[in-house]
Amino acid sequence: MIKASIIAGTIAIATVSSSAFAGFINGDFEQGNTTGWTVGTGNRATILNANLDPMAFLPGGSKFNANRDNSAIVSGGFAPHTDNQLKQVYAGNHSMRVEDVLNGGYASVITQKVGKYQDKDIFFAWAAVLEGAHDSREAATFKLVLRDETRGLNLITREYNADQAGGGVDKLFSKSTDGYFYTSWQVEQLSLDAAAQGNDISLTLLAADCSQTGHGGWVYLDGFGQSAPSDVPAPGVLALMGLGLCGLAAARRKR
Repeated sequence: MIKASIIAGTIAIATVSSSAFAGFINGDFEQGNTTGWTVGTGNRATILNANLDPMAFLPGGSKFNANRDNSAIVSGGFAPHTDNQLKQVYAGNHSMRVEDVLNGGYASVITQKVGKYQDKDIFFAWAAVLEGAHDSREAATFKLVLRDETRGLNLITREYNADQAGGGVDKLFSKSTDGYFYTSWQVEQLSLDAAAQGNDISLTLLAADCSQTGHGGWVYLDGFGQSAPSDVPAPGVLALMGLGLCGLAAARRKR
């Protein structure tokens, strides 16, 4: 009976862990690669922010450059130009950095579409770093859309730019000593209504340097899934782990 209890507890822990990102492929980037995602980069020079179309920078798009890949999986450490205030990873060992940490007039995009999503909740975390310069039409910029593809409806949209006067950001942003606007990690949660459950859902992020090419911008993404991203086990998991340890201790005492 003791052995059965320990096994059941172990299975329960494994079930909680494996289901954390059910429906999303590699949503937390812990595979150390971009499996499940579509990523692209292209030149955005002279394109004003209002005309930046994320799809244009993905494979098959008019701005996609197959010879460039400015985005990367990153691990520990602090994001450049944030005065060592922003960690590059929100949870676990890896996150995705969309666009590089240089300038040059490029834009990068990452997207994933999940078919017939059944769970009622969606979570993900992001953090942006944008170098201040120019006005809102030309400044380094970041766009995010969580979309119900079945209904053609945007569920969450975020858009910020590094207008040198600060008008393109809000209270989520701080300004570094070297002139970059940056956020802490922002965790987004959406509870889907009944009309959205079972629909195709996509998440798309774009990060772009300024259109005049001299100032950079990038964004980090982590924890896209049906459970809140966290590097600390959920209370239920901790309880199961505790039960398992207690059971193991009891088994040893009875030997």
